This record gives sequence, C-alpha cells and structure tokens, in this order.
Amino acid sequence: MAQVRTGRGAGDVLRALVAFIALLALVVGVPLALASLIGWPLPSSAPSLDMLTDEISSDAFLKVLAVLVWVAWAQFTACVLVEAAAAISGVGIPRRVPGAGPSQLLARQLVGAVLLLTSAAASLTPGLSQLGPGGHGPGQANVVASAERIPGVVARSAPDGPGKMMDDRPAAGELGTLQSSESGDPAAVTPTAPADATKFYRIQPPEGRHHDTLWGVAERHLDDGLRYREIFQLNKDRVQPDGSRLTEASLIRPGWILEMPADAHGGELVELPGQSDQLTAEEAAEIEEYHETGGGAPLAPQPPPEEPDESDEPEEDGPGRPLPPSGGGGGTVPSEERPEAEVADSDGGLGLSEALLCAPLLAAGLLVALGRTRRAALWQSAAGALRRGVGDGLAPGTREAAAARDALLVGAAPRSVAFLDRALRHLAAALDADGKPLPPVYAAWLGESTLHLQLAAPAGRPPAPWGTSADETYWTIYENDVPQGETSAEAPYPGLVSLGTRDQLRLLLNLEAVPGAVAVTGEPHRRDAVLASLAAELATSGWSDRMTVTLVGFGDDLIPLAPTRVRHLADMTGLLEVMENETRLRMNRRTGAAAHLVLIGTPPTAEEAERLGALATVSAQVGIGYVVAADKPGLPGTAWQFEITDEGRLREPVMGLELAAQQLPAAGRAAVVELFAGLTRGGDAPDEERAPTPATPEVAIRLMGAYEIAGLPEPEPERAEQLREALALLLLHREGVHPRVLGAALWPRGVTDDVREAFTGRLRAWLGPHLVAEPDGRLTLAPTIGSDWDRLTALHHDTVVRGGRLAADERLRRLTEALTLARGPLLAERRERYGWLVHEIVDAQYPLVVAELALTLAAEQRKAGDAQGAYTAIRTALASAPADERLWNELLRAAHATGREEWLAGATSWLLGHHAHLFGPAQPLPAATESLLDEIHPGWRDLPPAG
Repeated sequence: MAQVRTGRGAGDVLRALVAFIALLALVVGVPLALASLIGWPLPSSAPSLDMLTDEISSDAFLKVLAVLVWVAWAQFTACVLVEAAAAISGVGIPRRVPGAGPSQLLARQLVGAVLLLTSAAASLTPGLSQLGPGGHGPGQANVVASAERIPGVVARSAPDGPGKMMDDRPAAGELGTLQSSESGDPAAVTPTAPADATKFYRIQPPEGRHHDTLWGVAERHLDDGLRYREIFQLNKDRVQPDGSRLTEASLIRPGWILEMPADAHGGELVELPGQSDQLTAEEAAEIEEYHETGGGAPLAPQPPPEEPDESDEPEEDGPGRPLPPSGGGGGTVPSEERPEAEVADSDGGLGLSEALLCAPLLAAGLLVALGRTRRAALWQSAAGALRRGVGDGLAPGTREAAAARDALLVGAAPRSVAFLDRALRHLAAALDADGKPLPPVYAAWLGESTLHLQLAAPAGRPPAPWGTSADETYWTIYENDVPQGETSAEAPYPGLVSLGTRDQLRLLLNLEAVPGAVAVTGEPHRRDAVLASLAAELATSGWSDRMTVTLVGFGDDLIPLAPTRVRHLADMTGLLEVMENETRLRMNRRTGAAAHLVLIGTPPTAEEAERLGALATVSAQVGIGYVVAADKPGLPGTAWQFEITDEGRLREPVMGLELAAQQLPAAGRAAVVELFAGLTRGGDAPDEERAPTPATPEVAIRLMGAYEIAGLPEPEPERAEQLREALALLLLHREGVHPRVLGAALWPRGVTDDVREAFTGRLRAWLGPHLVAEPDGRLTLAPTIGSDWDRLTALHHDTVVRGGRLAADERLRRLTEALTLARGPLLAERRERYGWLVHEIVDAQYPLVVAELALTLAAEQRKAGDAQGAYTAIRTALASAPADERLWNELLRAAHATGREEWLAGATSWLLGHHAHLFGPAQPLPAATESLLDEIHPGWRDLPPAG
C-alpha cells in the first residue's frame, strides 16, 4: 500500500522529537536524577528545636533544594497531564494548575509540539481510518483498521482476523464510486459476485427506539452507511409484499424485502438461488416474486404522458413527505446522475448562477442577508440619506447583479437551513435538559431529509428522536422527526460550513473543532474561490448566533454581507499579535466565548507559519478555527490539507476524502458584492421623471386589499390559482422575472423543466400580448397591464419625491387619489399561499410609501387650514402603517390644530392604548412623542388609554 502522506515537514518532526526528549527529561529524568544523586531529601527522624539553631550544612542545603525541585517537578508533571488530557480530547479549556503559571505554559508548548504530528492522523482526526504503514518491509508492525470512519471511507480487517494487515483494496462499492466519478462510465464498474447470485435482506422490526434504516443496513452489510443510495436505487419503486413501494430512502417498513449489492455480506442476508433451503416456502415465494419485479423498474411500464402535469407535485408538506433536494427550492429537480459543475476558466468555469445553484445553504444565507440590507437601505431612503424615494424600485442595477439575485432565488434552500438549525438547537436543548454536555462534532453530512453528525469520539446514546450508528460515532435524525416548536437554545455548532458534496450529501466541516489549521492548496484563483465561499457562508449562515469571522489578506469587499460579524485585516502582521493575545485570554477564561473563525487568503511566510502553527495547535480548545491558503503542503499546525483541483474537486488524501467543491469564483463574488453595494449607493436623481403610468390601463389589477383582476379572460380552472400567483409576481417585478425564478416561486419544492415550460406556455396563452419575453429570457409585463401598486408608487414619486414641480391643487388632488388606493395590505388574502413574499421588499415599502403620502397630504391640508382633513388622512394611513412614529406625532398635531380639546384628548387616549397594544403597557412612549404631548397636552399622563 502506498505511503500515506501526513502533511508534516521535517521541521515538525524535529520539533516534536526535541519536545519529546525535553518532556522525557523533565518528567522522568528529573526524579531519577534526584533519587540517584541526593536520595530521600526529608529527615529520617522528627525535627527538634535544636535543629533551628544548628549550622546549616551543605548536605542539608542540598536536601532543602531537592524538596523544592520535587515540588516543582510534581507541579510540572500535573501541568503535563492536564494539558495532554485537554489536547487529546480536544474538549474544553485545560484546567489551571494552581500556582503553575510559566510551568503550565511550558508544558502546553511541549505537549502541543509532540501532539502536532498526530493531531490529524489519530483520534483527533474524524473519520480517518487508522491505516497501516506504507510498505511491507521487515519489522513493520501490522495494524488493524479503526472503526472510526467518515461516510465512504471504509475500515476493513483482513479475512484472517485481528493481527493481519488491513486489506488496502477498495470495497466493490468504493471501486464503483471511484470509477464512475473518474471515468464517468458506469459500465466500468465490475461486479465482484457472480451474475446469477442475488442477495436479499428483509427489513427488521424495531427494537425499542431503534428502527431499521437503509443507512444502518448499508453500514452493517456494506461497511459504509453512505452506500444506502445503492440499496435505494436497486429497490426504488418496486412492489413490496404489502403492496406498497419504496419511494423515499427514509421511509421503509418492517417486512419489506431489499435486493442488495453483490458485495454485501453478513448473516442476515439470503443469497438466491444458493440459500433457498434456509427459507420457508412462503418466504421463498415472496422473495422470488419480488425478484421478478426486476432491477428497480416499475412492475408494469407506464405510458409517457401526453403533456407534463404539474399537478403531480405535492400540495402540502407534512409528516412522511420528503425534504426537497438540497440543491435548493427552485427551478429544477436535479437528476440523480447530474454531474457537478466543473471548473474550466479563471473564474472557476462555474459562472455565477451555477456557483450559487450548487450552494443552496450559502444562497439561502445570502438571500436573508440581502433582505436585511434592502430594508436598511429603505430606511436610509426614508431618512433622506440616499438619493431615492421609498417607493422607487430596489432592483439590481447591473445585469450581473440581477443574475446573482436570480441565482439566489433559484438556488436557495431555506427549508434545509431551517432543518439544520432546528435539529441542532433542539439537540442542544435536549442534552441540556438531561444534564449532558454537547459532544465534540467534527462534521455534519446533510442529505435531502437526513442529518448525520460525525462525532470526534463515541458519546453514548443521543436523546430522542436522534439515532446512533453501531459504533456511536454518528448521530442521525430525519427531517420529519425534528420537533416543530421553537427553542431558546443557543446555536451549538456555529462553525459548521459547507465544503462541498459527495453522493448527494453535503459535508459541513466544524471549523472551531478542528484540532489544528485547515490548509487549502491549489491554483490561487481556485483557492480564492473556495475561501470566498467559506467566508460568505460563515458571514450569513442561519445556524449560528454569536460569531466573529476575520478575513486576512482578502475579503474586504465581503464586509457588507454581515458588517457586525465580519472584520478584515490587511495582512498577517496584525493578525498574529491579536490572536496570540486572544488565545491567552480564552485559555484563562472559565466560560466559553463566541466562536472566532479566521480565514487567511495569503500564504504565510515561514516565520508567520510557525507562529500560526503554535496558535492552531490549541485552537480547538478555545473555539477558534483557522483556514489558511498555502502554496505547498506541510504548514506547521495543519490538521487537514485540502487540495482544490483543476476539475473543481476538493481532496484530502490522508482521509481519502474527495468532494465536488463549493466555490464562489471571482466573477460571482463581484456580482454578489455589487448586489449588496448597489443598494447603499443611492438611486436615480430625485427629480428624474418616470415613465407615465396610465390611470386606467387595459388590464387593471388590484393588489392592495383583495386581489382582483379586470380585463383578462378567466384562466382555466385547474391552473387558475397558479396563473394568478405568477401574475402577482410579475406585477411586483416590472423589470422582469426569469423563468427559473418563476418556477422556484411557484414550486418551492422543485419542478422539472418540462413542467415549468408547459406552465409558461399556459401563462403566455392567458396573458397574450400583455406578456413580453425579453432577449435574455426574462418575462415582463407590457405597460397595458397595470396595478394599483404601480399607480401608488407613481403618485408617490410625483407628489413626494418630485412634488415641488406640481401646482398646489394638482399635488393635493394626486395625494388624495394615492391615499384612496391604500385599501389594505398587499395580497392580504393570499399571503399564506404566496411563500415567495417573504423575500420581497414590498412589505417594508408599502407602509413607508403610505406614511409619506399621508404626512405630505396632512402638511398641505394643515397649511391650507383644513386640520380635520389632515387628521382624517393620518388616521387612514395608520391602518397601513400602525407603528410609524411620524404618523403618531402628526395625528397629535392635527388634533391640536382643530382647536377641539375632545379631539386632542381622544387622539392621545387612542395613542396610549395603541402603543400599549403594540409594545406592552410597561414600554414608555418614544421621547419625541412624550415631548410633543408635554407641549400641547400637559395633562396627558392622567388620561386612561383607549381599549
């Protein structure tokens, strides 16, 4: 077997040897020297008072010194034991030995140097099988494989049993995976069993809380839980003895029969025809009947449908329904055999949209962060800080930014993020309730409907509904088993971040638990694409709370993604001093601090690498993680060494791990940054004139309040709801909607291309000339279709943004018209169905637009002496913007301007009750509102709040 590369250089070996010799000399040599040279240092008889007046001999002096050395030795040995225990376990901060100080620091450095060589290849490395030494020369010890492994890295013992060399040949399933992934030819896989020998397994009934699963079957009989997909593909859609079919890998029933891969092994299997005599006649008949259903194909061939039918999509979620493919909620259901995007040019060859489509968790986080940034930009507009009105569009300003937004909408998998977040928080809450600590987790494998946590070491039985693997190094939960209620538990593993995918499972590495640094080698632009993806996902992840992300030598443009979480340092010089101080502080703290993840984009110098290696050696103990770009393998303190290849594969040779890497290439990164930065640069000049919006278009749509359509024929009944939903989406995006974005909105669980295209055809047939297809494929509405929202924002632009250009009476007329349009929330009756509205800014825009219209109208009316009209305008707007403090204050001013005490008292009483209803009776009014009331109604504190 080939020599396993450990990623350690000659310098590390030399330092470890020196540290080992020093430890041996101090821990073993010192007591031996004291015992041989000085002997027993304490008096052989009880001391007397005369001894205090006797002259101190040289022998007595040496014995006193020997006692002090023995005490110092005992203290140092205790420090070594404490530091070694903490470093090997990788859990928590080492206990402080009383009075140790410098001794404990020396022990820490020596222990860290010794363990540095083994930190990535022994018990500190998750999932790494303990491979035998390379070569078979004389005197080399034989090594038995460890039971620890990651999905797909199989530990096997030779047939002769313990004490024999581990078989270094891949299992048949692994060979098939490697051949198919490298050659792309499934036919290249050579079965190891005879063609006429078929193995079967019958699903076992539950034992207590433990139910049989495909993962468990694959672990027991194929040595690799990840190979459950092979079993699933062999048996998918075949009729079972009870008449049902296997359609979801997570939904199997006791008594079902499974055909197994040819290399399956174990006593629970039955191989036919050779072992038919071991079965009852009924069992043999059932298996024979099942075998005849044949190779995963349906029992009877189904004729192809004349037309794609989107009604096949599930109508609602519920227990037993699968989680959508983790490739996102949008657009297209990925094929099982769909190859991962490959890197071909300087930007990774992925193109922006492909990069984000292949990163569903990253896309979901960016989408949420984009929503926060858009709302912040909207409030800046309301405060006059940006050159745009609150009713002006916030669409991306460039084609590249628009493509980035579309990719986020299509590729995001918010449900997968919610599954991951809820599962982890409920686990933390359950363990806390049981009085148990969180187990150290090295990685998570996220599937369509399953989550597997890979533990650093066996941690016993997990709390229900989690299950565990046979060796208790994996904890697993299914999406439908996660409790639905909220929990106040803090995010337990904020350092989890996506590295890539393997066989439809997404690997998330827990950076704060890695026992050392993670190095990434490869071409600089590919390295940067990997680091940018890590940085963007850490900055926006939805399964973390408190966390700091420091980007060194790159990524200053990524700060707008999460300004409160991300910080940037120009080079390593400033980083090392900061991190050395922070590490010392964390080592001395008794309570855990928030995770701190450091991504270094420029390869360090030799001196910097040495200092960084010393920090990385203890990083897992203090909740700090390091990812560093490297020109070559062998950086000091490196636990794992990933290489990004020209084909976009991420490889870790020590673990035998290979992934389709998640990347954010330079072009994609620039477009994402532009998507955020464009929001805060301001918009068009305030006096820019808009294209006129017809007051009475050919087709008039009412979006505010009840959803009503006038001027279009009734759509076909079976598609009416989806067609109306598509029209609403197009109306809120006059700049156009990409068909894949449309598909993602209407089918959040995914839809095939032919179903989406068939629906687009129906939409064209219904809207006719009112629907325009742009050259880039986007669907836009012609000006002949208009909505009350279009009219409202146009009137806002004319009267508020450019109001000075209108005559006073015309401005007053348009303001009055605009307020009459605000009849209620947008799409009020359909908010539950239109899930895509959560990503729209219109919910935040609408109350601000209405409030500014009402404030402008009220000011005009008060100026004209119509205080009662101003009061009525403000009360109308409060129905749409109930929490706008500006409206509260204007309501009080208008009531005061009427000169009627009862109006002012009534307005004050209503406001007190309204504020208590929104924020609770203990929350005081805003300071500006209290100051206004003190001025115009001094006795307001004696008024009772309205009910």
